[in-house]
Amino acid sequence: MDLDELRLLRRARDRMDREYAQPLDVPALARTALMSTGHFSRQFRAAYGETPYSYLMTRRIERATALLRRGDTSVTDACFAVGCTSLGSFSARFTQIVGETPSAYRARDHSDLEVVPGCQVMLVTRPRKTGGSAAGADTATRP
Repeated sequence: MDLDELRLLRRARDRMDREYAQPLDVPALARTALMSTGHFSRQFRAAYGETPYSYLMTRRIERATALLRRGDTSVTDACFAVGCTSLGSFSARFTQIVGETPSAYRARDHSDLEVVPGCQVMLVTRPRKTGGSAAGADTATRP
């Protein structure tokens, strides 16, 4: 993969980071990278180790954890605020990535993070990729 192609992939990844709450799909992201959908998906996975959809969902869940840690946002509101349209899919993916349901995460005491600077909280709570299942699904866990 050449540097120009990496630059285009980064453009699509940056769009996901910036516009995670917007309705994004792989064809739209492929257009951002000036690639066909199939080529974009293959190259994104080769460059970043996960599918574009998995990357986007991980960013959405990451943002949702920040909302739920505050305690003043419902699970449903957090789901829609981060761009998910199905509460069931959001809850399933949240549980897969974080290791507990959104409701349990919201109810948990997060006061231990109050003394940590915000820029460090993001690093400490960022879901980390741990590998895939035999079927090739992407999984991640909290630290």
